Amino acid sequence: MERPRPLGFPAWALGPYSDTRRGVIIAMKEHGHHAVRAHLGAVFAAGIDYLRARGDIPETGLLVPAPTRVSSARRRGGDPVAALCQAAAARLPGWAVVNALSTAESSADQSELSAVERADNMRTAVLLRPAARELVGKNVMLVDDVITTGATLRASAARVWAIGGDVAGAIVLADA
Repeated sequence: MERPRPLGFPAWALGPYSDTRRGVIIAMKEHGHHAVRAHLGAVFAAGIDYLRARGDIPETGLLVPAPTRVSSARRRGGDPVAALCQAAAARLPGWAVVNALSTAESSADQSELSAVERADNMRTAVLLRPAARELVGKNVMLVDDVITTGATLRASAARVWAIGGDVAGAIVLADA
């Protein structure tokens, strides 16, 4: 994927942010369709298996869900991206999930911001959770549902690198 500003690590999208993918993502995040999470986890696992087979990513590592606000996860009946990661890891021997990141409750909603504003917002909005210490010296694969400007993934990687984790890449469901 090409971004207006380079990410600093490889990123793969499982496809474009098409009508079908948009519908599935909105159903999963905003309409409480929890069953979709397990199915998309299987899709993510297949994508990760493919990248491993090609030698693009390590054989094993840690899946780190993109950060979210605690209030958003509560409203959605749990963090959808974390649920995707759990479903994927269940199919990937040697992979585990670490919920290492969160988003500050005071941060602005990304959907209302320009690319520059998104980068500025996420620079301070991504926070480390206590579990982040598990990332030190480990291969990390960042996971998100959609990439637009890359601001969330870039800020997440900065936090992982700051504590000594190695960002092997990122995988997302859709590239907007």
